[in-house]
Amino acid sequence: MKRITIDPITRLEGHGKIEIFLTDEGDVENVYFQVPELRGFEKFCEGRPVEELSQIVTKICGVCPGCHHMASGKAADAVFGVEPTSTAKKLRELFYMAHFVHSHIAHFYALAAPDFVVGPDADPAKRNILGVIEKVGVEIGTEVIKQRRKAQEIQALLGGHQTHVVMNIPGGVRKGLTEEQRADIEQTAKGFIEFAKFTLQIFNDIVLGNSTYLDIILNGPYSLKIHSMGLVDENNKVNFYDGKVRVVDTVGNEHCKYSPKDYMEYVAERVEPWSYLKFPYLKKIGWKGFVEGQDSGVYHATPLSRLNAADGMATPLAQIEYERMYKTLGGKPVHATLAMHWARLVELLYSAERCLELATDHEITGKDLRTEIDRSKIVGEGVGTVEAQRGTLTHHYWTDKNGIVEKVNIIVGTTNNNAPICMSIKEAAQGLIKKGIEPDQGILNMIEMAFRAYDPCFSCATHRLPGEMPLIVNFMNKKGELIRSVRRD
Repeated sequence: MKRITIDPITRLEGHGKIEIFLTDEGDVENVYFQVPELRGFEKFCEGRPVEELSQIVTKICGVCPGCHHMASGKAADAVFGVEPTSTAKKLRELFYMAHFVHSHIAHFYALAAPDFVVGPDADPAKRNILGVIEKVGVEIGTEVIKQRRKAQEIQALLGGHQTHVVMNIPGGVRKGLTEEQRADIEQTAKGFIEFAKFTLQIFNDIVLGNSTYLDIILNGPYSLKIHSMGLVDENNKVNFYDGKVRVVDTVGNEHCKYSPKDYMEYVAERVEPWSYLKFPYLKKIGWKGFVEGQDSGVYHATPLSRLNAADGMATPLAQIEYERMYKTLGGKPVHATLAMHWARLVELLYSAERCLELATDHEITGKDLRTEIDRSKIVGEGVGTVEAQRGTLTHHYWTDKNGIVEKVNIIVGTTNNNAPICMSIKEAAQGLIKKGIEPDQGILNMIEMAFRAYDPCFSCATHRLPGEMPLIVNFMNKKGELIRSVRRD
């Protein structure tokens, strides 16, 4: 049996590899998506005061620290049994919309666009952000950097730092906005909207305007018929900061809708011996293995799944793009994996519009920033859920009566998507590698495109420390030959 290894996988947050096993005839028999890294943040948090966790967990990942900060802040609110003030919640969401803007811009231009703008089988030396700039022009590249910088500046203003965020405290936030700062954010948000519209036009011209690319999206080996998860508001519209978790099945019917604190009634987790990532599944259906279809317990939590799970967008321009996407792709729900890139740009426009809405809300400069807490009334357990850029993110904390953390469970977007990523990679490999076809770098990159659509973050996802870690160290000579292997397992 022949084995093909893609190691390392490129253009992702973290480290991973793909092992492809071929039959003697040259067909793909099985594919394993392996994540060899491990981080122990659930254990690191134990023994700490719960109010410190929102600052500790931002160190999980430098790409999405704001997501962990927000989920953690909400979980701490719940532990103390307090509801933040209206102004505090709006300030938190304003920060979060800027966080979405900067992250979605980064993913599209730096991670996804090289495959579509430069080409999936282009020279790897060109298939990167520099190759994208060469294609679209330096002016556009400069604007990408400018808009991301402006989004980061809003995060630094509200959060104290764009990465090491210190914004949230139980019951509210540390500081508010002045009128001058609010006015600056208003103008910046208007720029976000124009840039989001411009980016959607690039996608329309280069991707949708290319019949080959559109055929790959609709008819290529990139389709997975599974359930869709996303956070929605009271009108079942997409919301990133607050709401209920809604899951729709493969034909778009509601499977369940629940408050974040009840997630354990609906989602369970399992482990496999070949990965440090857990595999969540829908509890009421059960784990049926890595299979798709209506009876499968597998779901995905992505930009596309959020749009599938919702009845629409809560802002007008994003709603227009939402409707156009589904009309073009044949209606809801969409199961085309590569359509996640389009959905991500619809979300970029929504985040920009919502940023402007919040910046022009009369409460955003309010002075009532925090609901006072009473440590004698600590509940002892709290759950905080937000939509991270990569999917639904849940922080669950258990504390003693003094608020000292005893146990932590974190389910990140990439963990929710672990099984779908494995299934998508296998489907792509089986569709692209056939008897008589020698996989070249272009084909291998197109297999990578199956996981890249999910924008996975393995720094976030590999966070559980069981107590001992298997380790294999291989010693090679200068010819690349194995001379010694040391194991600890």
